[in-house]
Amino acid sequence: MKLFLIIGAILGFLAVALGAFGAHGLEGRLSEKAMNNWGKAVDYQMFHTIAIIAVALLLARFEGSGLLTTSGWMFLVGIILFSGSLYVYSFTSITTFAMITPVGGLAFLIGWVLLGVAAMRLL
Repeated sequence: MKLFLIIGAILGFLAVALGAFGAHGLEGRLSEKAMNNWGKAVDYQMFHTIAIIAVALLLARFEGSGLLTTSGWMFLVGIILFSGSLYVYSFTSITTFAMITPVGGLAFLIGWVLLGVAAMRLL
């Protein structure tokens, strides 16, 4: 639980910082498409940071739940692959990074399914 709370705090801080950097530091330096990708990366990072914090709070009640733990790790992997690849793609326009993004999306989906299954079993 504590680890996911710490990860959530760090990722939340980074999402706010990266959002501000995008709005104030990158405006006019990147194309509109790149700015949209940056914004999408920030949004998905923050949504799934909240999911990681929810997992942490649920683990406080249901300690040792493998489904919840795996769900949290899938959200983290999704943030790294989905948002991370979009951040890099926004700067470089290298399509290889854009091809990684769906793998991160799949990790998000797995995380949500596992969270749902855990809810059905534990609550």
